[in-house]
Amino acid sequence: MVWSGHLALGALRAPGLGTWPGWLRGSGPTVLRRLRGAAVVRPGFLSSVEEETLRRELEPELRRRRYEYDHWDAAIHGFRETEKSHWSEASQAILQRVRVAAFPPALAQLPMVHVLDLHQNGYIKPHVDSIKFCGGIIAGLSLLSPSVMRLIDTQDPQEWLELLLEPGSLYILRGPARYDFSHQILRDEESFFGEHRVPRGRRISVICRSFPEGEPGPSSR
Repeated sequence: MVWSGHLALGALRAPGLGTWPGWLRGSGPTVLRRLRGAAVVRPGFLSSVEEETLRRELEPELRRRRYEYDHWDAAIHGFRETEKSHWSEASQAILQRVRVAAFPPALAQLPMVHVLDLHQNGYIKPHVDSIKFCGGIIAGLSLLSPSVMRLIDTQDPQEWLELLLEPGSLYILRGPARYDFSHQILRDEESFFGEHRVPRGRRISVICRSFPEGEPGPSSR
């Protein structure tokens, strides 16, 4: 039996687990219990104005790049990306809200924000992020297109969780959701959230990350 929600319902109930947001659905109560607080979706985190602010700032730089179809570890198909440290004042305010929402105050964060532009025919294959490049928390803003992120237990593929990422939403992955589960963005023909079709278009994600574990962070942020 699949414990599932519905598009934009806001909450669902699972026996013994209380109320769960309707933007998450999983293979059963065990995985929901394991990932409570480790996989989080906050729909409507951005206003339409804020989403447009980020998009307008990113478009000129992204347009200078070509979509790629061979990632270094074969994890992404149909993408272009950049790392960005300098932002407009308006965008900085948005990113600061992300940092406050996702990271403990004392946790060092990478100064470079990762921007990933996924073509409408692109997708992200199941993978676990390398611990060399980021730490135990990542937080991503979704722009332009809805998508479905799927997490699969690396030891038991029957255990999975799906996140519905609507434009303007924030997702946060921590701890077990980062290292005990692979994650992927479903390609358009597979993009369903339960019985609901989630048509995939071009998607931009703006991702803040903590420092890799064991790496010294900046002296001040």
